[in-house]
Amino acid sequence: MNHKEFEKLLEERFNKIRSTLANKNKEYASGDDKLHNFKRAGKMLGCTQEKALIGMWTKHVISILDIVDKWETGVDCPNTEQLDEKIGDAINYLILLEACFKETAKDNKEGYKLFF
Repeated sequence: MNHKEFEKLLEERFNKIRSTLANKNKEYASGDDKLHNFKRAGKMLGCTQEKALIGMWTKHVISILDIVDKWETGVDCPNTEQLDEKIGDAINYLILLEACFKETAKDNKEGYKLFF
């Protein structure tokens, strides 16, 4: 892939990320809290919002690993839409994980600091 093709891929991915995270906000956020689902899942599971998110993210990573396995064997390869969706989901969850870390570091009353 040449530089121009890669730049196009990046721009398309950035646009998809913005669109997906904005649209999913209506479905998964509660009020103004973008991280609501992860907080609620963390409380339900007795863990942090970060660990709850990782649990949800794992599903997407496993889907990608299955796609890679199928790609290598040439059996039942995914279509473009499936691949695009799974890669986008994995990226979006990592962005949301960063938001969780930043929020936790900002809100922690015990002086807990992260790298931000």
